[in-house]
Amino acid sequence: MKESSYVLIGMPASPYSLKMRALMRYRRLDFIWEMGSPRVGARQIDVKPPLIPVLRLPEDGSYHVDSTPLAHLLEERHPGQRSVLPLDPMLGFLNHLIEDMADEWLTKAMFHYRWAYAECIDYCGRWLAGDMLAAGAEGDLETLAQGISTRQIERMPLVGCTPENAPVIEGSYLRLIAILERHLAAQRYLFGSRPALADFALFGQLQQLATDPVPAEIMRRQAQRLYDWLRRNDDASGVEGRWADEPAATIVELLGLAGEIYFPFLQANAEAFAAGADTMSLEINGQPFSQGTFKYQVRCYERLRALFEVLDPASQVRLEPLLEPSGCLAYLIEG
Repeated sequence: MKESSYVLIGMPASPYSLKMRALMRYRRLDFIWEMGSPRVGARQIDVKPPLIPVLRLPEDGSYHVDSTPLAHLLEERHPGQRSVLPLDPMLGFLNHLIEDMADEWLTKAMFHYRWAYAECIDYCGRWLAGDMLAAGAEGDLETLAQGISTRQIERMPLVGCTPENAPVIEGSYLRLIAILERHLAAQRYLFGSRPALADFALFGQLQQLATDPVPAEIMRRQAQRLYDWLRRNDDASGVEGRWADEPAATIVELLGLAGEIYFPFLQANAEAFAAGADTMSLEINGQPFSQGTFKYQVRCYERLRALFEVLDPASQVRLEPLLEPSGCLAYLIEG
């Protein structure tokens, strides 16, 4: 039976689920939010990879995954309807870059804090277990919570969330929230008074960090303006605004974070993957960082380079004074 609305299937503890839910609310798209995952609850959904969120299209009932392609699919299906892609190609590229950094690097801070601190492990294990039971999983709360916590802690080295990497990860979190706190003192969203896709990517990760005990306390103490911004933007359907003409100075600070941390990480991962290595390592701001290699993040790096390459020459010229001092430009054009 066909449904008249989109169905967005996800979980509150999933940053990408909250990213898409907030985006669809802002765009005023008709959708049903359903708690669950491809392997939990009444629906056993055949999607590959089995990620959340899952978006069910109303016309044919087909299922789709991966938040960035989902956001672009919705842009294609609803052109001009409160788009989250800036029209200015220069801002558009910066939007993609920051979204990618939020999705692929900031998620390390979310995962690290959630499973590295005892108070977070206890709280989040029970939270995730409770949500899974509400979505149709079987078992009792304590057993399920213990199983979730054990599995996630075992995955930490794979995604780079190790004690050795903690200084880099925690340092990037502190630096990011400080930049965003300054930015929000002068501007409502990253690129003006309306949200872009990058805003929702940051929202998805930071909303988790604003919920888990340890990073939430840090954010409340050091970045209350940001903490309050997250609460408001779970539903920004009432927001009206415009794109800025030029990026704010704080966007340059975010590019500095990308140039010092994110692009070196992407390049090291791509080189190690190309060499057939299972792990990659590098120094970030003089501190060691290592983890397993990931093909998906190779594709992320290739996509950012391709997006810059296809920009019109005038937009590339406008971007160079922002990208070169931050160190980002070399990663986008070299070799």
